[in-house]
Amino acid sequence: MKKLIALTLATVMLLALCACGGNGGNSVATKDPLTKDDVIQIGLISHASWPYREDWKVWEYIAEGTGATIDVIAYPASDAGTKFSLMFAAPETLTDIITATAKSQVDKYIRQGATVAFDDMAEYMPNYNAWVESLTEDEYKTQIVPRKSSDGKVHFSPVMGREKSQNVRAWMYRKDIFEKHNLAVPTTFDELYEVCKELKALYPDSYPYCVRSKFKSLDISGPSWQPYWRLEVYYDHNTNEWKYGALEDVTLEILEFYKKMLDEKLMASDFMTMTNATWQELITTDRGFIFPDYQTRIDFFNGLARVKNPDFDIQAMVPPVAKADTGVAMVNKYNVDSSGVVMCNTRDERRIANTAKYMDWFYTDEAVELVSWGKEGETYEIVDGKKQFITDETKAQPSSLYGFSTYGSFCRMDPEAVLIMESEDIAETRDMVLEHTMPYINPSDVAFNDEEQKVIDDLNAAMGTYTNEMISKFLLGTEPLSKFDEFRAELRELGVEDILATYTSAYNRVK
Repeated sequence: MKKLIALTLATVMLLALCACGGNGGNSVATKDPLTKDDVIQIGLISHASWPYREDWKVWEYIAEGTGATIDVIAYPASDAGTKFSLMFAAPETLTDIITATAKSQVDKYIRQGATVAFDDMAEYMPNYNAWVESLTEDEYKTQIVPRKSSDGKVHFSPVMGREKSQNVRAWMYRKDIFEKHNLAVPTTFDELYEVCKELKALYPDSYPYCVRSKFKSLDISGPSWQPYWRLEVYYDHNTNEWKYGALEDVTLEILEFYKKMLDEKLMASDFMTMTNATWQELITTDRGFIFPDYQTRIDFFNGLARVKNPDFDIQAMVPPVAKADTGVAMVNKYNVDSSGVVMCNTRDERRIANTAKYMDWFYTDEAVELVSWGKEGETYEIVDGKKQFITDETKAQPSSLYGFSTYGSFCRMDPEAVLIMESEDIAETRDMVLEHTMPYINPSDVAFNDEEQKVIDDLNAAMGTYTNEMISKFLLGTEPLSKFDEFRAELRELGVEDILATYTSAYNRVK
């Protein structure tokens, strides 16, 4: 009975949306399978590294699987945001689907009613519904909850399959240098400090702990001090509460450690403003030896440096623990796929229903096979009993050659199709790295309603600016650490508790 009521309500809501008229709003939706006469128009982001190609096999397979005709309108990533904003401002120009690299890019339009919730299209999405119901509690928490919008519904397509390789963070070190000098890989931050001193003595021009991007390294390595810790707003999954890292006692200990490293020139004093080019030069010229960052940096640095030094070897390591009573040998979790699509409210009942049927196909096992591997003999072959992508003379990646794993081309993927593209260097330590990654992401991309968004807009920027300015001053010595309590008091004056309360109310609505 509850399902019947929910289905009836969803149908009523859909009809209410479509009653607005415009764009052929009188066309009638059916449950009939899609045919070539049904055109699905997609506003697509075209990435510079794998620019959209009309002849990509993946779109052929999607058209075959869904039965529809696909009309892709591709925009360079640099222009896509502007183009999509113009579409949402003139609903009659909306495509059926719009891609985005993160839900935050479309949250505003979701609040404006310019998109259609997956929940409201249950009648046309049996495969999606079955997939959601099949998720474990942890998978639901990771895959569905972060995709929910301020109305508590999913408007942004959940994606799954690339978690073992997408945005993975790890601690890395120069394995060849450590072995050359018989240095032990540090397991604690005290040992990290000592080995950095040894490396500094061996390489006086070096900054052994070589980090970049302002306070990114603090956030990545936060669990070494306290599970899920980050400098600003974060959710503590162990205590089920929102926190502001800079307010916490452990932050003073973190600052004391980093200031010691800076004072002794074991870190570069300009790490907060260092360019990627400078950072890369330090690491590839034996002046940087240990750091937390993207795991893919292993391939980047090894490929770059081995041209001149075949022995150069960056490898992943177990994260060191900083604080024995609270810290864990983990990094914060970033390895989720933030990309997805929204179904647009074109105010056309038939178009919306067809779009839902189209999206539903992506959650079938057939779709997983086709958008991950394609077809045997066309995009992959079996070698020694295992699938292997067929490449061309340029050895192009499947994303560039066939369009696999590109924006809008998948919702579920076979993880093996993603992992097969990894290098031996990354594959060697991948499982270890994932075992030392926190189980849940920081769900800071919370969907706020209009009232909550106003609080965030009014307070968050000023709070972040003040936090970053004061942390910089503490580390560089222009403000003494004795003023840390005054700093925390000022954060409270600026309204940090209001920010945390806003995150709490928004998150409670969707979790």
